[in-house]
Amino acid sequence: MSPAIAHVAAALLPGAADPTTSFPTPHLDYRALLPMLIVGGVATLGVLVEAFVPRGKRGITQTVLALGGLVAAMVAVVSNTSIRNITAEGAISVDGPTLFIQGTVIAVSIGALLLIADRALASDADFAAQAADVPGSAAEQASVRAGFVHTEVFPLAMFAVAGMLLFPAANDLITMFVGLEVLSLPLYLLAGMARRRRLLSQEAALKYFLLGAFSSAFFVYGMALVYGYAGSVKFADIATALSSSTHGDPLIIVGLALLGIALIFKLSGAPFHWWTPDVYQGAPTPITAFMAAGTKIAAFGALMRVLFVAFGGLSWDWRPIIWGVAIVTMVVGAVIGVTQTDVKRLLAYSSIAHAGFLLTAVGGITVGTADSESSVLFYLVAYGFMTIGAFAIVMLVRDADGEANHLSRWVGLGRRSPLIAGIFAFFLLAFAGLPPTSGLWAKVAVFKAAYEGGAAPLVIVGMLASAVTAYYYVRIIVLMFFQEPAVDGPTVLAPTVFTSAAVVIGVAATLVLGIVPQPLLDLAGKAVPFLR
Repeated sequence: MSPAIAHVAAALLPGAADPTTSFPTPHLDYRALLPMLIVGGVATLGVLVEAFVPRGKRGITQTVLALGGLVAAMVAVVSNTSIRNITAEGAISVDGPTLFIQGTVIAVSIGALLLIADRALASDADFAAQAADVPGSAAEQASVRAGFVHTEVFPLAMFAVAGMLLFPAANDLITMFVGLEVLSLPLYLLAGMARRRRLLSQEAALKYFLLGAFSSAFFVYGMALVYGYAGSVKFADIATALSSSTHGDPLIIVGLALLGIALIFKLSGAPFHWWTPDVYQGAPTPITAFMAAGTKIAAFGALMRVLFVAFGGLSWDWRPIIWGVAIVTMVVGAVIGVTQTDVKRLLAYSSIAHAGFLLTAVGGITVGTADSESSVLFYLVAYGFMTIGAFAIVMLVRDADGEANHLSRWVGLGRRSPLIAGIFAFFLLAFAGLPPTSGLWAKVAVFKAAYEGGAAPLVIVGMLASAVTAYYYVRIIVLMFFQEPAVDGPTVLAPTVFTSAAVVIGVAATLVLGIVPQPLLDLAGKAVPFLR
């Protein structure tokens, strides 16, 4: 080793110039990390399947591999319930909330993957034969005639799940940023893979990518400012630096604000929600279901960890901001949702309103408390299953142009297909928070936590917003059951085994949690608090 190189190595890595010096081995608790390792490994194997398995066998191979990987990851999560550990040199926290959120993400991802498998392998698939083909071109027509199946969606979806598992488990800002990007990048691609209305789908993907890139930039800039204040990006070190300060420094306040922008963008909170209706409408419906459920669950887990673990000492500073964001989000989701005529856009604004309801529990506390944290966890489970089920029904209502998403096409659906319309009405009642559905107890839990935390104004706004959202849910029910169907009304696809399984899972979870919510509430209560 030359003297110059040795000098540089000694400066960067003390002891590197001495060949006898040994470096400490990083401590990795592989059992605690097993769910993420399984999903990441399956995603990598999925890429190899695309390279080496014959085209005709890729679909079934990818389906079995992905579903098997998710089931194995769920088993790993359940086996880790006794673990409370900060591993990977302090970068990942495996605690009760992490395991609860990871289990919820995997459960809804199984439902979403059933929908993806159904519509990726169907003869009238929802996914483009080859997404690189120019819409309407001869190349696209040739791909369709050749029967190409876009099986790349499976490893992309699994990489997104891996990011969703890492995102709420991150115990420092760098790891959280990695989770954010691993979660987001596959979704940018998946949003642009719709087989029909290709231009709308590609527009959605471009909007999602550009706005997502901006939000990631905000996160990185905020991380830099936080590091400048605390001298570390680890949550425990940030909390220690805040505890030794007698007042809020502008540097840390601005840094937290920039981090908050990125996280609020990901969970579809106003005023950073504008991507949501466009992307939900343009993306293939199975991907919309996947994003609406999985991304929101992971994003709320990450938001709570940042606020409660790292920035709990600034609660009096961020609490009013969360109040404002919650109120605006609920109002936007409720009021603008009334004007929507496309069922996927309407469900997008419903998703925005639900983000506001969840934020009421987050904003109704001074520091992380068991009631507020457990209420959010319960709500995420209830919302995830009802969302997967609702979008599964949307997939089945068709006309000559594909999915019949305009509300005028749903008129009289209850007379054409009473079972499908009845199940969709059930999910709409769950979104509205009416008995006997899980939506009732989910809203009761978050509003109770907010009220007990001194956020009564948020509860009042939330109840008013719930009443407004109930109007547009009931409007769809009236269209389906109390108006005469059009002569050229839509048809309803006979659900396959995959779609039927996803719908049954959604209905069962929504009904059971509506009738006997206490076991899951108790489980959520035992999962908290976050490990600090």
